Amino acid sequence: MISTTTPTIEGKIVKEYKGIVFGEVISGVNFVKDFAAGLTDFFGGRSKSYEGELIQARENAITEMEERARQIGANAVVGVDIDYEVLGQGGNMLMVTASGTAVVI
Repeated sequence: MISTTTPTIEGKIVKEYKGIVFGEVISGVNFVKDFAAGLTDFFGGRSKSYEGELIQARENAITEMEERARQIGANAVVGVDIDYEVLGQGGNMLMVTASGTAVVI
């Protein structure tokens, strides 16, 4: 399945618009990752543990969005947007949402 942030797909004609589809992932960050990120904050540098969690959550949200598009008969998603939010009392949950328009090309 083609998923793109653009409103069209070069060389393809959109034959039918199926509707807006979403993929949502809420991921908890555990104590070990929080501790490692705290050390990174103190010493400087990039937090590989948080980066890995973010990458995985984004990929899962996109996969879920594409699966929902398939379920309604689409074979592509255009206008994809990805949003990130921090949730939870201590800000220890990450929500990633992927949305786009399911289409038939």
